[in-house]
Amino acid sequence: MSHSPIRKDKTCLNCRHVVEQKFCPNCGQENTDSRKTFHHLFIHFFEDLTHYENAFWKTIKNLLFKPATLTKEYLSGKRLSYLAPVRLYIFISFVTFLMIALFPTNFDESLNKGEKNISSKLEKNEKIKIKNFNPNSHFELITMKEIDSIQKYEKGKEKLSEFEYWAYEKVVHVTEHNTKKEIIEKFLESFVHNIPKILFIIMPFFAFFLWIFHDKKKWYYFDHGIFTLHYFSFLLLTFLILFVIDKTIGSISAISFIAEIANFVGIIWMLYYFYPAHHRFYGESRIVSFFKSIILFFINSFFILFLLTLYIFYTFINLH
Repeated sequence: MSHSPIRKDKTCLNCRHVVEQKFCPNCGQENTDSRKTFHHLFIHFFEDLTHYENAFWKTIKNLLFKPATLTKEYLSGKRLSYLAPVRLYIFISFVTFLMIALFPTNFDESLNKGEKNISSKLEKNEKIKIKNFNPNSHFELITMKEIDSIQKYEKGKEKLSEFEYWAYEKVVHVTEHNTKKEIIEKFLESFVHNIPKILFIIMPFFAFFLWIFHDKKKWYYFDHGIFTLHYFSFLLLTFLILFVIDKTIGSISAISFIAEIANFVGIIWMLYYFYPAHHRFYGESRIVSFFKSIILFFINSFFILFLLTLYIFYTFINLH
């Protein structure tokens, strides 16, 4: 609720209607001073997203512990008691970005700890020759001069296609300017920072698969979209909670086991959550809902894997 003083001018700035009280009776705009401090804008942003404190905490509680409740309430018309699905997702995404920025992940330390494991799993390739894994060294690749020679003098299968040549040229450029450790660090950092974006891209496809599997209900795509928004908000919020726990409690050796337990419980709950949410929202029998949940899980897993592969490729070719 805004605490800004009411303007002395009784003319609405939005529709020019006469305003006798705080809100314009014609368009509903608040007749207060439009010039705000940054502090006011920041506070107003959170007030607008969370609506009221009770609605905010009620939404979070239902989202985390009562699968599908928010979706059923929203579609039944009970909307003022909770945050709107889009605002909820935007708010959680904003806080996630903020927390990731405040608690950057030290990938360098993680990579040093796992260096021996990485080394043992690396495989040799005909064109990418890796002898002994040294994270501070560069990949040993066939040079572009050699590739150009093959393209010019070899015939048939020995030559690379236009796409293969372009991709290999990108690989050479990246590996010449980055060590193995730097490439892994940059990718992991990019991945963590872009998790909200990746989820946002996946959501419409997730809703589409739900629509296909429940077409007999003759529901609108919108209904499945609301379910998807709430489900992905849950995933992102759980990730955020586990991330904060890991960065705070997990960094204290004496009680780090609490973070490990929280991570285990959180991951199990994230994996299980879709089944009760799916069962309660669509109202099918437990057996039917269980098998549909399993099938949808695998379909979406393969689709997410496909998108992540594209993302990895995109991230790699854009490394500097």
